[in-house]
Amino acid sequence: MSALITEDEISQESDLVWLEDIEALEYVRQTLDRLPTRRGKPPYFRDGRMIGYAVLGPKAKASRSSGTFRRRVFWLLPHDRDSDPDGLYSSGAPAEAVDPRTLAARSKGRKTERSEGGPPSAAMQELGITLPL
Repeated sequence: MSALITEDEISQESDLVWLEDIEALEYVRQTLDRLPTRRGKPPYFRDGRMIGYAVLGPKAKASRSSGTFRRRVFWLLPHDRDSDPDGLYSSGAPAEAVDPRTLAARSKGRKTERSEGGPPSAAMQELGITLPL
């Protein structure tokens, strides 16, 4: 879950790679996966599709016990809002979801009104204000 990801766990990221245009996506799910390499497209075994992944810098160390690296993977399920706008997440978002426009290497991102599926109030729209959740 994104709420459980700490800045320390992603401090060795050097870049995020997007496999799709994220501008049209209101949210993406993010998890920390144990992967065999620092770089490159990781294998993907979930339902749905991978949207992107993190690349680690050369100083990132593998786990002593497993020899794997913890890297973020960004993904969506078939019932997420982009594929099913009137479905389960027509409003609200999964716990591990964040607005992809708030993501960067070494920054865990955050939920926003956009990612939660609710438009800002008329007053906020008039003033051009958006608030993170």
